[in-house]
This record gives sequence, C-alpha cells and structure tokens, in this order.
Amino acid sequence: MRRPGTAVIAIALTSLGLAAPTTSAAAAPQEYRCQQEWPGRDGNVRAWTDYGCDGNLLGATPGDDRFWGDSSGAFQTIAYKEASSVMNSGFIGGRDVVAFYYEKDYQYQNGYVCLAPGEMWADNLTDNYFYNRPGQVVNDRIGSHRWVTASECAAGSWLT
Repeated sequence: MRRPGTAVIAIALTSLGLAAPTTSAAAAPQEYRCQQEWPGRDGNVRAWTDYGCDGNLLGATPGDDRFWGDSSGAFQTIAYKEASSVMNSGFIGGRDVVAFYYEKDYQYQNGYVCLAPGEMWADNLTDNYFYNRPGQVVNDRIGSHRWVTASECAAGSWLT
C-alpha cells in the first residue's frame, strides 16, 4: 500500500518553490542578456530602455554627452531619462569610470552615480539611487554622462 505522505510533501515543497528548479531561456535572469550584449573592451558606454540590457539601445559612445535630451551626441532626445540598464565597456586605465548625472551638463551636486569598468553593467537601475539626491531612483532619470577617474566618485555613488 502506498503512503500518501510522500505526495503531500512533494506538493508542499513545490508550492513553496523548493522543488528542483527548471531552466528555460524565458526564465533566464536579466544579467544573462547583458552577458550576451557584452562586446568586450571596445571603449564605449551604452544604455538600454529596458532592464537586462534589453529593449532599444539608447546610444553607444566612447565620449561624454552633456545632455541626453538634445539632438547632438550619441544619446539623443529619446534617451533622455529613459535608461533602465547601462554598460561600461570602456578601456581600463585613466578615465575608465562612467559617471551618470541626474541633470544635464554633469551637475554632480544634483545627483550622480558611477559605473566602474570592473562592474561592466548595471542591469536594473531600479535598485540604485543617485548620490547627492536622496531617495531618487536612477531608473529613467539619467540626463548626461561623462568619463571620470575612480577618485572622482564618492563612496556611496557606485552602481551595482
């Protein structure tokens, strides 16, 4: 005679999410897409409209962009305050950190965050906040960016 206890335990574990995980491309973490988009060290900063380096590519450039909301530079009009994930594939050494600013013209006093080259990307900007702008989530709030040295970034300003 079979014991119903085994079936009950299996159902309980499954309902708690403790059963063996299944894998599928649809269930892949956001980070996986960023890994696919990683070009290697090509000297650029990139941003996307969606989490996980997905959606529209808002721009890619080895340079600075003083205003993501104008019609010049790599990040133009549509990019203004639309980024949900960013990537630093810049070359290592010197100005290899990307500083993203809440305002145009690199106004650090109004809020900024930094992305180190070793971090490579931030796949979900909803869990990051601007330094110098308490409570302001980075997601959909970037107004400009420039390349800086690590010493130009405060301890609490790093994207993760």
